[in-house]
Order: sequence, then structure tokens, then C-alpha cells
Amino acid sequence: MAVAPGRQSGGPGLGAAVPGSLAGRGLTDAEAASRSGAGEANDAVTGSTRSYATILRTNVLSFYNMILFVIGIALLSMGRSSDAFVTVGIGVVNAVVSGVQEIRAKRQLDRLRVLDRALVLVVRDGREVEVPPEAVVRGDVLHVRPGDQIVVDGPLAQCDRMEVDESLLTGEPDPVPKHVGDDLRSGSISVAGTGFQVARDVGATSYAGRLTVQARRESTDRTPLQRQIEFLVRLVMAVTVLMSGTILAQVLIDGLTLLRIVQITAVLSGLVPYGLFLLVAVACTTGAVTISRRGALVQQVNAVESLCSVDVVCTDKTGTLTTGQLIFAGVEAVGGVEQADAEAALGALVHSATTTNLTTAALAAALPGATWIVRDEVAFTSARRWSGVATDDAVWVLGAPDRLAPRLAATIPEAMVTGPARRGLRVLLLARSTDPAAQLHDADGRAALPDLQPVAVVTLADELRADTAETITRFHEQGVALKVLSGDDPRTVAALVTRAGIESATPASGHDLDGLPDGELDELVAGTTVFGRLTPEQKERIVVSLRRQGHYVAMIGDGVNDASALKSAQVGIAMRSGSPVTRDVADIVLVDDSFAALIPAQREGRRIVNGIAVSLYVYLVRVATQGLVIVAVTMLGLGFPYSPTQLGLTLLTVGVPTLFLTFWARPVATDQRLLGSLARFVIPTSVVTAAFGTAIYAYLYRAFADGLSQGHTPAHVVSEFERYTGLTYTDSDFATASSTIGAQTGLTTFVCLTSFLSILFLAPPNRFFAAWTSPAGDRRPAALVAILLAALAAVMYVPALSDYFGLTGPTPRMVATVLPAVGLWYLTLSLTFHYRLMDRALGLDALRGSGPGSRTPDHLDTHGSRSG
Repeated sequence: MAVAPGRQSGGPGLGAAVPGSLAGRGLTDAEAASRSGAGEANDAVTGSTRSYATILRTNVLSFYNMILFVIGIALLSMGRSSDAFVTVGIGVVNAVVSGVQEIRAKRQLDRLRVLDRALVLVVRDGREVEVPPEAVVRGDVLHVRPGDQIVVDGPLAQCDRMEVDESLLTGEPDPVPKHVGDDLRSGSISVAGTGFQVARDVGATSYAGRLTVQARRESTDRTPLQRQIEFLVRLVMAVTVLMSGTILAQVLIDGLTLLRIVQITAVLSGLVPYGLFLLVAVACTTGAVTISRRGALVQQVNAVESLCSVDVVCTDKTGTLTTGQLIFAGVEAVGGVEQADAEAALGALVHSATTTNLTTAALAAALPGATWIVRDEVAFTSARRWSGVATDDAVWVLGAPDRLAPRLAATIPEAMVTGPARRGLRVLLLARSTDPAAQLHDADGRAALPDLQPVAVVTLADELRADTAETITRFHEQGVALKVLSGDDPRTVAALVTRAGIESATPASGHDLDGLPDGELDELVAGTTVFGRLTPEQKERIVVSLRRQGHYVAMIGDGVNDASALKSAQVGIAMRSGSPVTRDVADIVLVDDSFAALIPAQREGRRIVNGIAVSLYVYLVRVATQGLVIVAVTMLGLGFPYSPTQLGLTLLTVGVPTLFLTFWARPVATDQRLLGSLARFVIPTSVVTAAFGTAIYAYLYRAFADGLSQGHTPAHVVSEFERYTGLTYTDSDFATASSTIGAQTGLTTFVCLTSFLSILFLAPPNRFFAAWTSPAGDRRPAALVAILLAALAAVMYVPALSDYFGLTGPTPRMVATVLPAVGLWYLTLSLTFHYRLMDRALGLDALRGSGPGSRTPDHLDTHGSRSG
């Protein structure tokens, strides 16, 4: 339900004198200033605690960044200032990327809030003045007019046929009549009549303020992918710490220099997948920007990824599924009246009425009609439930059939009323009196019905948003269930959702939930689609019940009464036209009020998750392979297999590929058993790669050592080793240092080549590489691998580049060793995947119940191919 726009300065009533009975009750400017200073002003209560400082603090001090900062400080303490700068820099960039997106969303919502803010009329010094809502103080007298939003709680001191729309508070769509002494609650909207309200509860003590305070809790949920990545990072950290302690103890026993110890520590710290943190932030932020162009403004960056895990969407009815407007459904003449005459009379009646409401506006938009000369009129109110006009020829009345029935001279078939009502339509009866003495008011001037003849049954329907039915169908196709949580009558809601395409069993009322223990509530919630007459607390309880049952829940709402449920859901979604409180607490705001914006948003979330998941495969293979090689080579006593500069090639082997694979990913259903799939790919790949890599390192180390010691090494190779090591051939350490560098070059070359080919296992361009998953049909990964191979060749054959990365040029012995090993590696890994040797070795076949030769069913590749 959209909030009425604010009145402009100088509008009707500004500066006007007020009724004498109220002039003395208004405050003076001095009294208002005194009460404001005493803390009795209507200070705005926002639903979000996320100030600019909070957004920056949350993103800078995230779990990922704290790891990076700690490692950066440790590297700095060891004198590795350049490595520390890179490590801390990644954390800072990570924080900036995520923080900028959330600040951008906050600023856009702040602009929306300013546009929505309406000024209010208060009585000051006996006259009406226009002030901002936050300038109202306790004891002020407010003049409330049609279209005004109520900004404080308090009783009506005077009113004239006033009606208030409380749908943003209760979910009830029908206006509520108000009388002197009745409370007006903040967040509701005046739709008819005028009145004067005395401000009693302001700011945080008002109804809307209290609900807002309850919703202000910080409750950002970690998404499933975040939890899985966190687990993997903690696991890598734990293994790295244990491995580092063992290796550093060994090198201390061997008496290595402090510089060598620092270099080894830098290599071990490089096992932490820094780039993965940045990749997640960039991917989610890019996704947030993408879906914002389609009408979904993301306030929490992780909400983009979180959307793809949603399997239940809870939604309010009024303002979310519907527009809050009525549409003309039909008219059926009764009592022998001609259909054309009935339609003409109805059109003339609504076009002649001087006061309009949702009903008459819908009918006037659908039906043409002449304008009658009206001599008397009774406006519609919720209490009366009828309206009428008197002309010189007749009295015409339009109202609820049960209210007109006692004055009807003839009955109408019951089915004409009950049939449309069961379909969720609103039924009205058009009637007339041609008695010359018929009047619309009695002798005392009160509205009264004359004797009437039925003319036609009129039906209207709540207007569904244009894209509601299609969006619901799309969600159903994707396995997402919908549940409607409304404050309206359950039967009306059930009929409406049937029109929208939601299959609904028996609806439940809020009364059915009262007193139910959690177990019985879970059973009711699981089997029910439509809930009506719900309080804000009951909506929240339903969301909590769904979460307790293992569902991943999104809640869509527009009213203050939806705020607590939005905060309880994993993903809170608000309509832009709804309450500012609801927008504040939501993770995503639909700025065009389009329910359909969730479909592309979910697709983008699935694309991001799928891309990050594939990047996890690449990152973890690199980490596990390096860790295993370090342990194996150290155990063999052959020195340390990596230098810090060689780790710079990680950008080529991991950073660039994962960036492209993430953005090329397709929006397929997420792998619900990602950790299992990772294990089935990462463990065999890293074990096979590390085994070959260790063998290559050991062979080349011994070969170079023997050749240098026996004088069999060519002179140009000796010269290159002398240039690189800074030692001469006659130095005692020359053979060891040169053998280490030569073996490191061979190992690094082999690991780089196998890293590139691993991409083709994850996204096979053809059946030759389809041992892990089915061919993707996308040639871009293969082209990327070709480019990466060319880049590696440049590193190896351009002296400046090879020196920068701590490598020697490729020697014939190294080439003759590495290239055949890559072929054997491919054959071994293909057979391992094809025959699921790891599953057999660990006894996982029996657990999975799958037959020989079937593919891994858990893995989803970058391009949407499901293996198996």
C-alpha cells in the first residue's frame, strides 16, 4: 500500500484557525521547544542499525579479513613487507568492494525516504502550521486529512466521518471507521474524513516505533556457501598451522638461516586462499549491481548469494501479491432489468458521486456513464457499507447485499452472492427506489435506506500485480514453495491466491496458531499454504517454524507488521512503496514493487554460487597439492620445494582462471552436497598431482646434483645457475642451491600445466576430458587454457620473467621429464575419476548405492552440466 505523498507548503489548511474547542489544547511554540528538549519529540526510529560506520566496521572486521590482517602483521614482523602489503591490501580491497555496495544501497534508500517524507499539520499558538514528523512533540494536536499518514499514537479529539487504512500495521485491507476517543496508530493512513488527534505516544514509544525497535536487532545470517567456505578456511588454517610447526621445527634442527626460515614461513602462509576471499566479494558485489538494474536493491551483499538457497517464500497479500486497488469483475442484472440498463445506471451512479473511494474509482474506470444532477448524497463508510445518490427521478444505492437486504422488496438468488464470494470477489448490490417520497436521510438528518428494488449484482476483485501469476509459476518450476501470511480473512486470501495460481488447501487463521506448542505448529505450517488474521508476532513465529524445519526462508512484506518476520527470515525482502521501517530492515528492496524482480535476482544468485563453487575446486586443489608436496619433499630431506616468488604464479594458475570461470558460470541449481563433491574431486586430484610433482622434484634434484658434482652439466647451464644463485661453481653450496632451483622450476612447471588441465576436467569442452563431468559445450574455458599456456611459455622462455618468478629457463632434461609426466598424470586422473577409485578405496560406493562407472552426481560444472 503506497504512502500518500506529502502536502506542499501553503496547501489547504495551512495557517487556518482551528475550532475553538481545540485551539486552547494546542501547544505554543515555546511549549513545543521545551518538550522537544526534554526528549518528548517524535524522533525517527529507523529499522536498521547499519550506519555508515557500522557498514564499514562489519566489512573491514569480517572473518575473512581478520585472517588476512593477522597474516599480514605476522609477515611484517618477519620483514616481509611486500608480502604483508599484498595480504593486507587484499583484505582492504575486499572490505571496500563489499562496503561500497552496501553504502550505495543505503544512500539510495535514504533518498527514497526523503521523497516519501510528508509534512504534517499541527496546532501551534492557535493556528495550524506545517512541520516535519520528527518536530511533533507529546501533547501536540495534529490535523489529519485524507491521504495523510499518521505519525504518532493518540486519541481523536474531534473527527468527521473519518476512516483509516491500517493495512501496513495489521494487513487488513478494509478501511476502519474512527470516532472521537478512538486511537489512531502511527503507520496507518487516513483515507476518508478529517479529524484532530492528540499526540500521546511519540518516537520509540509509538506502535510503529515499538515494532521498529524490536526489528532493529542485527541478524545477518551467514549463507550456506559462506558457512562452507568458512569451514574450509578454518580447516586449511588448522592444517597449515600444524604443518608449519612441524616443518619449522625441522629447519631449526637443520640450522637454516633466519632468511630461509622467513622464506619458508611466507610460502606456508601462502597456503591460505587469499584470492578466494576477494573473488567472493567481487562476485557478490557484481551480482548486486546486476540485479539492481532489474529493480532489486541489495542492502546486504551476501543476500545475492543467499537467494539461490531459498526454498520457501513467505509473502504478505496486500501490497505484495496485490496492488491494493480493485478492478471491475462484472455486473449481472436482476429483477427483470435489462443488462444494458443496469450497466448504464451503475456507470452514471459512480460518475455522479462527488466522493470517491477504491470501489467507485474502479467502477468509474471500467464503465462509461452520464452525469446526473444530484440533489442528495450519502458517502460510503465502512460502518454503513453503502453509498447512494438521489436525483429528481430516483434514489440509487450501491452497497453490501446483507446491508441492503432488509429494505429490498424482492430477494435475489443466493448463489449470485455466495458464488462470487467463494471465488474471492467482492460483491455489491445496485438498487433503486422510484418512490417520489424516497429519501437518503431521515427526519433527524441521519443517513437511512428507503425501500428498494434490486437492479444488479456487481462484483469486483483485488487487483493482482501484473507479474504475480507468472512469477509464482516460475518459482513453482524451480521447486520454491510459497506461503501467504496475511492479516486479511483467510477465505478471501485463499480465493485470491487460487487466482494467482497457488494451490491452496484449507486456509488457517491466526486463532488456529494460538497456544500451539512448537511441534504441532510445525505440523500445521508444513501442511498449510494460506494463513489469515495473523498478528506480526504470528508471522514471525511461522517464519521461525519453517527455519526450524530446515527450510531456507525469504519473507516479502511492505508493512510495519511484516518487519519482525523479515528480520527472522534468512532473506528479508521489502516493497519500495511500503513502510520505511520494512525497507530499513530488509536485505533486498524491490524498488519498482515488482515481485518478478526476484526471478532474475535468484538466477544471478545461482550463477554466482555455481561460479564460486567451481573456483573452490581450483583453489583447494592448489592448496592441497602444495601442502602435500611440501610435506613429502621435506620428509625426503631434499630442501624446500617452493620460494615465495614462485608463489606469484598462483595468479596465473588460480586467480585468472577462477575469475573467468565465476563470471562464465550459468544459473543452475546449487549443489546441496558441495563439500562431498569437493572431496571427491580435490582429494584424488591433489594426491595424484602431488605424487607426480614430488617424483619430478626428487628426480630433477638428484639429476642436477649428480650432474653438477660429476661435471656432466653443460657450461651454459652452469653459467645460468651461477647468475641466478650468486654462487660460483667451486662454492660448497653451489650444487645444493642449483639443484634446488632446477627442481623447483620443474615442479612449478608441472603444477602450472596440471592446474590448467584441471580446468578442462571441471568444464570439459569435449568427451576427451569428460571423466569428471559431462561435456559443457562451451569453448571459452578451452580458449582460456590455451591463453594461460601461452602465458606460462612466456614466463619460462623470457629471462626477465623467469628471473622475476625465481625460475630457470627450461633445460632439455626438465622438458623431457615434465611433459611425459603431464601425460601420465592425465591418464591416471582420468581413470581415477572414471572408476571412482577414491570412492572404492573409502567404501563410499555402498553408501551412495551407485553402480560401477557412473559419474559423480553431486558436481555441477561451471556451465550447467550435471554429471551422472
